Amino acid sequence: MIYLQVEESLTPEGAPLTIDMALLERAAWQTIQDCAPLPDKDATLVIAGDEYLQELNRSFLGIDSLTDVLSFADGDVDPDTNRLHLGDVVISYPRALAQATAGGHPVDAELQLLVVHGTLHLLGFDHTEEQDKIRMWARQTEILTRLGCPITSPVEPA
Repeated sequence: MIYLQVEESLTPEGAPLTIDMALLERAAWQTIQDCAPLPDKDATLVIAGDEYLQELNRSFLGIDSLTDVLSFADGDVDPDTNRLHLGDVVISYPRALAQATAGGHPVDAELQLLVVHGTLHLLGFDHTEEQDKIRMWARQTEILTRLGCPITSPVEPA
């Protein structure tokens, strides 16, 4: 099961964001099924603001800057459900919106990319070494293509 949360500060006065949550759930689930097709796995997706991600980045990684997505692998089994919790993927909606605008594509496409990217991290993928990056980007492209996403890789900064 994929648990979805939207930080309250993103919905002032109860006005909902126009996020296709089913699309994001499908992106996470497709990634899990493609890479670790065992039953009884859970993950949490959190859509939050820049300040929250910057605080997480500072607290957990020692990096005091904005970022678009962070992943926190868990790997514990919930004793009540006996399901494996892979971890949490936390996405900055403002970063996703800015990146979508800069790339000329819908914010839902950017959010899908960030969900797949973050979920791949939960499953052990990384991109610190060039070979790992090639492997991760290839898997990310496969999954996003299967999902019908109009973008299949992040835009590399110039």
